[in-house]
Amino acid sequence: MRHIDAATLRAWLDDGQELAILDAREEGEFGTAHLFWAVPCPLSRAEMRAPKLLPRRSVRIVCVDDGRGLAEKLALVLARLGCSNLHVLDGGTKAWAAAGHVLFSGVHVPSKAFGEWVEHHYGTESVDPPELAAWIAEGRDMVVLDSRTTEEFRRMSIPSGVSVPGGELAYRIGDLAPNPETLVVINCAGRTRSIMGAESLRQAGIPNRVVALRNGTMGWELAGLECAHDSTERFAPGRPATADLAARRAADFASRSGVKLIDATTLAEMEADPDRTLYVLDVRDRAEFAANHRAGSAHAPGGQLVQATDGWIAARNARIVLIDDDGVRARMSAAWLRQMGHREVMVAEGALPWPITPSELAASAAVVIDLTSSLSFREGHIPGAIWGIRRRLDALAETLRTADLVVLTSPDGALASLALAEAQALTQAPVRLLVGGTAGWRKAGLALESDRLVPPDEACVDVYLRPYDRNTGVEAAMNAYLEWEVDLVHEIIRDGTARFGVGPG
Repeated sequence: MRHIDAATLRAWLDDGQELAILDAREEGEFGTAHLFWAVPCPLSRAEMRAPKLLPRRSVRIVCVDDGRGLAEKLALVLARLGCSNLHVLDGGTKAWAAAGHVLFSGVHVPSKAFGEWVEHHYGTESVDPPELAAWIAEGRDMVVLDSRTTEEFRRMSIPSGVSVPGGELAYRIGDLAPNPETLVVINCAGRTRSIMGAESLRQAGIPNRVVALRNGTMGWELAGLECAHDSTERFAPGRPATADLAARRAADFASRSGVKLIDATTLAEMEADPDRTLYVLDVRDRAEFAANHRAGSAHAPGGQLVQATDGWIAARNARIVLIDDDGVRARMSAAWLRQMGHREVMVAEGALPWPITPSELAASAAVVIDLTSSLSFREGHIPGAIWGIRRRLDALAETLRTADLVVLTSPDGALASLALAEAQALTQAPVRLLVGGTAGWRKAGLALESDRLVPPDEACVDVYLRPYDRNTGVEAAMNAYLEWEVDLVHEIIRDGTARFGVGPG
């Protein structure tokens, strides 16, 4: 751990190298006065928060507080987590201010400041709450779309509003407002997500007039108007009918913003690069992420990511890769991150494992590879499945090479998702993951088959076979096992490192 002064940290902010500034104070204390690029990492939750913020532990880190010694304690916690390039800002925020630098109040300041810049730069149109209330009363042809999370929407919302979190807006607006004469109003609780949501639709080039509700639900209530509570109106799940149109719009915005496109192979190479920090963020809806996502990716729904970037990204100048299923939401979010000043922002195409449901699998002629343990495979597996070990899939290369469709499964699907890249490298056929794994197959009421002889004993290298697990040589294995147990006491004497019993002192 090295102590640095404010001048050194100020120079690091401009040197173009990766840098994470973590503030050790509680969020309420952080919100009173902090560095612009600092990210809250409260000492009370550091062990849980830091691993998400720091996917590469060797990144350059500066720990900050207000001069009370918390930064040093945070650095010690980070060291225990494996962080190696640790520094502490001498004097913390007070020294930063004394050196003539600015301190900021509030939270998510970079994103909030960006939202205000967007409004001024693009001239985002807005409407005052009383005027919107009058439009609602007169039954004007319009939709009021709430760009916050579904949970926030349920707590309070604008009457007649529909929950469409910001990352979904450009993806679904063609279905929500198919008539170009329909007025589109975007709101949040305050300002940022209203502005960003409205400007996203404007930058996507939709023909409708789009306005942001000035000051959101706060402005609504400050104007003496009542919010609705427990509303459940929400966008229709699934791929929208106008998704192709949304894709063209998003591609144009991303291209204008300098977003790079990469494929799954390039992403895998970046994931294996030990010298660069990489954030792989899945910007889809929570339910979609839960059903199927790339191993190692984090869920960061697009609109929330843009308005609270420091909730996911701590290292400046890191690589940021966004993924979704068809590129619309990833491109829209990536475009804004680029405009926010992040240099290396990419969208990975084909990076998601394509799922297959149990019923779809049952009706297919897919080659099924089961990555469960050998003994569990014997007890029950999908009819016709082939047993495999993740790191030895090359043993099945010929089978995979000639397949038309490959499906990976494991008890709950988790291990199968980790094996996706290895399997894809061995075949030109599409490789899919069974939704819910073998447990999902059973839950769907589909039968398993068992075979005590498959795989054979000599193939079961993933487990240590007990005598009763074997199909051949059971009696010899029993004798060998019992002899091994008896002989252990002599072997530990020969080894000389074990000291059983209570020693002196």
